[in-house]
Amino acid sequence: MKKIRYISRLAGILAVVLAVNACEPQMADKPEVGAAPSSDQLSFTITPGSDEFNFVIENTSTVTGIASWDFGNGTKATGNSNVARYPMPGDYTVAMTLVTRGGLATITKTLTQSETDFSIFTDPVYVNLTGGIDDADGKTWVLDVATPGHLGVGPLDDPTAMTWWAAAPYDKDGTGLMDDEITFKLDGFAVTYDNKGVSYVKAYRANDPALASVYLNPRENKGDWDVDYTTPVSGTFNIIEVSEGNYTITLNGEKPIFPCFDVGAKDNTYTIRKVEENLLELTCFESYEGWNNWHYYLIPKGYVRPTITYTVNATEGTDNEVSCSVTGYSIPAGQSVTNIAWNFGDGSDEVTAGKDEVVKHVYMRKGTFTVTAKLTTSIGVLTGTKQIVLANNNSAYVPFLLDMMIVYNDLSEVQVFPLLAENCALDVVDNPEKEYPNKSSKVALFSRTGNQYANAYIRLPAGFRFDLRLQQVFKVMVRGKAGDVILLKLENSDPAEPWKTGTEKTYTIRKDDTWEVAEYDFNGVPGGFDWTGDMYAPNVVTDSRFNHDYYNTLRLMCNSTVADGTHSFYLDELSGPHVEGIHK
Repeated sequence: MKKIRYISRLAGILAVVLAVNACEPQMADKPEVGAAPSSDQLSFTITPGSDEFNFVIENTSTVTGIASWDFGNGTKATGNSNVARYPMPGDYTVAMTLVTRGGLATITKTLTQSETDFSIFTDPVYVNLTGGIDDADGKTWVLDVATPGHLGVGPLDDPTAMTWWAAAPYDKDGTGLMDDEITFKLDGFAVTYDNKGVSYVKAYRANDPALASVYLNPRENKGDWDVDYTTPVSGTFNIIEVSEGNYTITLNGEKPIFPCFDVGAKDNTYTIRKVEENLLELTCFESYEGWNNWHYYLIPKGYVRPTITYTVNATEGTDNEVSCSVTGYSIPAGQSVTNIAWNFGDGSDEVTAGKDEVVKHVYMRKGTFTVTAKLTTSIGVLTGTKQIVLANNNSAYVPFLLDMMIVYNDLSEVQVFPLLAENCALDVVDNPEKEYPNKSSKVALFSRTGNQYANAYIRLPAGFRFDLRLQQVFKVMVRGKAGDVILLKLENSDPAEPWKTGTEKTYTIRKDDTWEVAEYDFNGVPGGFDWTGDMYAPNVVTDSRFNHDYYNTLRLMCNSTVADGTHSFYLDELSGPHVEGIHK
């Protein structure tokens, strides 16, 4: 193949390997017991592959062992047969190490490549990653820290999901990764990692001897570590086409090189999910425990994502009919808005409409509601809100007061409102004893360690409030240790300090490991706190400020006066007074 002068300076530089297909050693390849192998027992062949850049490299030794390879081009592999790709001219030293039960031996051969694969200079994978041959300084990438999910982690069996954690915008602000840069150059297939002095790594990476000056980051204090690099780290990158159109990239250097956050990528290798002009999406398997798949989203340094701006409108009309729309769009060239999903903040179903469509919704209850517009756009889902205050009920709304109790949540069949956890564990489990008075199949198990104010809670949607005027009793099935105190508290979540609004009662468990009905009668119980100077009532049932249109949060706590230790109990059949606003 004819060589071109302007790329001749690349001759002899470390090649990029585009494909390695390794055959893992089988049971029949187990090392034999005996003396260490000698070099004259080792041999391997190098034969032409599918084209002039692919070579089949195969172990032909007379002794059985496990073969590992260094192909001399920056990549390594194991197995008796491999295919390696050499797209650039040069002499490459291929080393095979054979490990037996008696020891190991290594032999080498030189592979001479005289051809140049010019296709890599126009391949979008290389051009988008490095800026191409015309970009002498290479292309610099940074984490897309302003975008949700720029970092994340999920299970191995779902390589694109961030099931366990997805970083919020600027989630790691104050750590060493926020200003890190990684630059890829086509010339020499060079990579440079510049951490501006401090890197951010997972805690299990702290013992790597290649990471100098490790210290705990005091601002983050979440178990991960900062690492001090005094100078940028340089090395090489290798791209492997593992199957048609699917690539991995390996980062090689004397010190670890990583895309701005070191999670200990297995074999320093990352799967390229996308490599576009303005987006580099990578995933990698961690080598520490091997069950996590980490995600990275990077953008070119200095790149500003196109922004779609707009205004969300919610205008009150007659009899609580609210007109919702989005106007004032500014949509950059090449971008688009497809549709809008509207959530009216009153517990009703979402409605999807066109981008310019006016959607009308009738609110039955008075109150303050947040209208949410979720725009489906070419740059992702954008969310905007508008708050609307309605002073009156709809004329068709008929308030009704029931003097009977309703079940809020029985953990099995009925869930009028979900039961949530705050600073505690709350698991739905099998009933440990299906006997009277509780034969339910499923119950909840509350548990906390420390966090004395940890609680299980329900919060009513906007426009829904507890009504204590005709029914003031709350009940819940409990099962725990005799003497444990289960507190039930009502709060109004609207003020900045909801604790000042609260009213509460306690129930003390009488017998060990026995289902009991805990009853909380709020007639005669004060609400608010008189010593704060805020609203206070000696009896929340008789005070019209407290007995309806006020409390919207119910909390259950265990031994809330005890700060230390582990505290737990089972609960079921949470019920109480009619919830004003549930009827529309």
